[in-house]
Amino acid sequence: MLNHLHIKNFKAWKDTGPIRLAPLTVIFGANSAGKSSLGHLLLALQQTARSTDRKRALHLGDTSSLIDLGTFADCLHGHDLTQSLEFEIGWSLPRALEVRDPLQAAVRYQGDHMRLAVELVAGKSAQPEVQALSYVLGSDAEDVLDVSLRRDDKRKFTLSSQRYGFKMADGRKWPLEEPEKFYRLSDVSNARFKNAGFLADFALATEAMLDSLSYLGPLRNHPQRIYQWSGDTPSSVGQMGEYAIAAILAAQSEGRMLNRGPKRAKQGFATFIAAWLKDLGVIHDFSVKPVAEGRKEYEVLVRTHAKAPEVKITDVGFGVSQVLPALVQAFYCPPNSTVWMEQPEIHLHPQVQAELADVFISATQARENGRARHVQLIVESHSEHFLNRLQRRVAEGAVAPEDVAVYFCRRAGAATELEPLKLNMFGEIENWPEHFFGDEMADIAGRTLAAMQRRRELDQKDRAE
Repeated sequence: MLNHLHIKNFKAWKDTGPIRLAPLTVIFGANSAGKSSLGHLLLALQQTARSTDRKRALHLGDTSSLIDLGTFADCLHGHDLTQSLEFEIGWSLPRALEVRDPLQAAVRYQGDHMRLAVELVAGKSAQPEVQALSYVLGSDAEDVLDVSLRRDDKRKFTLSSQRYGFKMADGRKWPLEEPEKFYRLSDVSNARFKNAGFLADFALATEAMLDSLSYLGPLRNHPQRIYQWSGDTPSSVGQMGEYAIAAILAAQSEGRMLNRGPKRAKQGFATFIAAWLKDLGVIHDFSVKPVAEGRKEYEVLVRTHAKAPEVKITDVGFGVSQVLPALVQAFYCPPNSTVWMEQPEIHLHPQVQAELADVFISATQARENGRARHVQLIVESHSEHFLNRLQRRVAEGAVAPEDVAVYFCRRAGAATELEPLKLNMFGEIENWPEHFFGDEMADIAGRTLAAMQRRRELDQKDRAE
């Protein structure tokens, strides 16, 4: 699970400041304020880690990639190639990582969370290259091991640590190579030292963290009358929810059993999702059935109320098909995953938007096969109803304030600011931003004044007649 993010000089962000990421993190803000850029950088890091090109420090994307950020200049704040793009990511490890120094058998370093800080600058042909990268392995609130790779004025790299003594191998005094991608020491550079093998474990931990990230965009596919599924297991529902039905069928065929928390009844995956759709009030019943025995074609059938006939999902309101991918992804993703969603409330009635907050709280607390899933949701939203329900659940004690982080994103001249909202144990936001959801009082006052003026005009017209 991600617990920390700090970005500098990326698109609208001059400096985000340290961002605390909770199990449920919600980001509000005006259109084009820069909310989506935060997730876009993480997607660029993910596609870089998955790329087969180890020499590319940052894969900015193309027509076939997760995200296409254009050129490096497009990514930099103010398009200024003299600036460096910097980011720091902190995350919890699924299990503790232990580092042993082969030259000192009694020395061990053990931690359960990591931080990776990277500085990228424009190199030849204005392509990004690594200027510096550093890792920190920590336990509780204490740093136990640090590693730093930095390029000097002569473009030579130096590997150092304040807590660990790297020893050069005999006869291997060659210069360090460029790092692979943005996070990994090359095998040749690693071989220069007698005791740097653990850095490969740090790179693997980074890849595992990025691989656990999934993204659901604000635009989702239209519902279909027939869905194809040949038995594959998709990694996610897809950026537009295109694999949502395949994910349901795959989870069901694997016999996955979920419940909404400790001491709650377990349900098969499809039944579990159907129950949430019913609780949201968008349908009464939901099922995925093969068109015919032995066929790869499936249809999604929906019953809108108890006495209504079953109809295909294409024949009911659009909102069902739009919220379904958000529900499925929240519970389909593997344990210890992070899901980034944009506007999951789109096309939903205000009451359903509020109920969606309960779904996401449950997703962070859900259990699978008797074990906590430890899933993290980062949600970009415009819904006041979602926030009101979230505040209510904090006040009721259904979710702890420390398990929720709420931010307000706003423009400040040429840059963007991210303000953390202080949510107390009573569900109150102690620093409510001005114009958070528009100027409601101005609208009320304006409507009242307009009504008074209209009444005066009507009275004058009546008297004139």
